Amino acid sequence: MLFPISGVEVNPIIPFMVAFFVSFFTSMGGVSGAFLLLPFQVSFLGYTAPSVSGTNQVFNIVAIPSGVYRYIKEGRMLWPLTWAVIIGTLPGVFIGAWVRIEYLPNPKNFKFFVGFVLLYIGWRLLMDVVKSKNKHKDKASPSGPVSSHVVEVKTSTARQVKFEYDGETYTFSPPIIYTLCFLVGIAGGIYGIGGGSIVAPFFVAIIGLPVYTVAGAALMGTFITSVAGVIFYQFLAQFYPDISVSPDWWLGGLFGAGGILGMYLGARTQKFVPAKIIKGILCVCILFVSGKYILGFFM
Repeated sequence: MLFPISGVEVNPIIPFMVAFFVSFFTSMGGVSGAFLLLPFQVSFLGYTAPSVSGTNQVFNIVAIPSGVYRYIKEGRMLWPLTWAVIIGTLPGVFIGAWVRIEYLPNPKNFKFFVGFVLLYIGWRLLMDVVKSKNKHKDKASPSGPVSSHVVEVKTSTARQVKFEYDGETYTFSPPIIYTLCFLVGIAGGIYGIGGGSIVAPFFVAIIGLPVYTVAGAALMGTFITSVAGVIFYQFLAQFYPDISVSPDWWLGGLFGAGGILGMYLGARTQKFVPAKIIKGILCVCILFVSGKYILGFFM
C-alpha cells in the first residue's frame, strides 16, 4: 500500500502491529510509544521529511484516548499534574515545531538530535532503576484493596499539590512543573512526541512520584499537545511549499489504530506489573535507539 503524502509503501499490517506492541509496553510508563515509532518510520520506512513529526503526533491523537480512558475509569488520573503538563508544554510545542522545519530539515542532523533526546530519557530511567531513588514502593500490589490504587488529591494550590496513593503521601510544586514542561515542550515539538513523554521519566526519577500516577497525566498531556502540534504543522505547511510539512493522516491513523488497542491493554495491565520492569523495558529500548542514532551521525 502506498501512502502518497509520505511516499511510504508498506503492508498496512506492519505499522498496525508495530504500533500495537510498542504502545502496549510504553503506555504502562506514561509514554505513548511515539518516540520509538518515529525511529521506525525514519529507519525502516525511509520517511525522513519534516512531516514525519506531524504524522507521529497524528498517531498520538488517535491512540492515546483509549489509554487515558482506562486511567480515568480506574481513578488513577492525577488531574493537577495533568493540567500542569498541558499548560507548561503547549507553548513549547509551537516553538519546537518551527525549529524542526526551519533548522532541522536534514535527516542526519535530525537523527542526531533525536539520539540525544532519547539518551536523556534513557539515562534518567536507568539511574532510577539502578539506584532505586523513588520513595514509593517499587512493586505492584494487585492483591491489595481497590481503594489503595486510586489517586486522592488532598490539597491543590498554585504553589503545592499534595495527594495520596497506595497509602503514601506525595507532593510536588506546580511552578517547577510548568518551567520544566516548557523546556521539554520545545524538544517534544521538534521530535514529534508532544512533550509529555519526555517528562514522565523526570517525574518518576527526580521528583519521586509513583509511575502508576504519572502515566495517565503524561499521556493526557501528550494528547493535548499533539493536537496543537498537528494543527500547527498543518498551518506551517502553506509557508513551506517546497518541503513536506503537513502530516500523512492515513499513515498516522494506521499507526494510531494499532496504538488504540495496545494502549488500552497496557493501561489496564499496568497496575499488575512491577514498576522496575516497566522502567527497565523502556530503558533498554530507548538507549538502544539513542546509541544507534548518535553513533550513526559520526559513522
